[in-house]
Amino acid sequence: MSAPLPNFVHSQFLDHNSKMHSQPSESFVHNQTKHEQPNQSPEATVKKFLLAFNCVLMSIGNCGGPLILRLYFIHGGNRVWLSSWLLTGGWPIILLPLVISYFQRRRTSAAGTTTEFIFIKPRLFFASAVIGLLTGLDNYLYAYGVARLPVSTSSLIIASQLAFTAGFAFLLVKQRFTSYSVNAVVLLTLGGAILALHSSGDRPAGESNKEYVAGFLMTVGASVLYGFVLPLIELTYKKAKQNLTYTLVLETQFVISLFATILCTIGMLINNDFQAIPREGTEFGLGKTKYYVILALSTVIWQCFFVGAVGVIFYSSSLFSGVVIALLLPATEILAVIFFREKFQAEKGVSLALNLWGFVSYFYGEFKQSSKKKLQLPRAQGSGIQIPNV
Repeated sequence: MSAPLPNFVHSQFLDHNSKMHSQPSESFVHNQTKHEQPNQSPEATVKKFLLAFNCVLMSIGNCGGPLILRLYFIHGGNRVWLSSWLLTGGWPIILLPLVISYFQRRRTSAAGTTTEFIFIKPRLFFASAVIGLLTGLDNYLYAYGVARLPVSTSSLIIASQLAFTAGFAFLLVKQRFTSYSVNAVVLLTLGGAILALHSSGDRPAGESNKEYVAGFLMTVGASVLYGFVLPLIELTYKKAKQNLTYTLVLETQFVISLFATILCTIGMLINNDFQAIPREGTEFGLGKTKYYVILALSTVIWQCFFVGAVGVIFYSSSLFSGVVIALLLPATEILAVIFFREKFQAEKGVSLALNLWGFVSYFYGEFKQSSKKKLQLPRAQGSGIQIPNV
């Protein structure tokens, strides 16, 4: 059975006030989604477009983020808390679509009605704050790993997070699996294990074996933690007790990024990173101007990733977001070899092949399940039989 879509996927991008006055029950939303007509409705088309748009955002961040972060470390950057801060420090960017959405709702609202500026309620706010703190910790683990490992190695390790995402999705949101999705998880796990067997073969020059192993373990920790965060976000959506819209998803990501940045800011203060930034910029291998350009560009690229991730979870599932992250692995590998001339040993080739095999297995299973549902739906509607909730 394919990955079940969350009950909230029917929500539209525009948040009309009329939707906020009446909140449909969970069963109504679920049945409404399950009994869609074979011909795509405008709502379904918008949903697919926004899912694709968020996948593009994830692609930009997932491929560009590790490369520009590694560029910072290669040319003299060594502040781990600063680099972890960059991953979510671009949270003010989210204000732009939120403001646009507000004025759009205000323009289309009925005369005499009050347009809500903020949708997020305390329950969802505090849940997002906790997720934000976990994300901040994950940022540090990931940045530490990127500082010690080549991009091609760290990306392969991060790809194994699909296995952790699948496990936590099963525990937290009762994700159901097909033989194809189980096969994909197993193959991705084997890919990461093969890398671990040859863990020091691509150790950067001048780096001790102890530092390399520490970077490897920290990256694995980042993979496990983010594999937990993705289903936790999906669970938060399900338990929000609010009418979920894309604007509310952006507000949620705003809070997540804000609290993750606060945690990293505290780490920077303790580590005296703010005082070290001017000196590090002066000594940076590419020059002071490019140093600040790299820092600014990092915040933008990584914010694309996080906004895209929560959008993909909203319109699909946490498991699918993990698959998209892993699916982009070949592109990141190729770019790392081209730009940084990283070694690509046989172990990485085998790991990459297993990952690609896992991706094909997952998507083939999704395709078969989708085709099966399309065939069953007209028969069920024609016979007056309702399709059971799954």
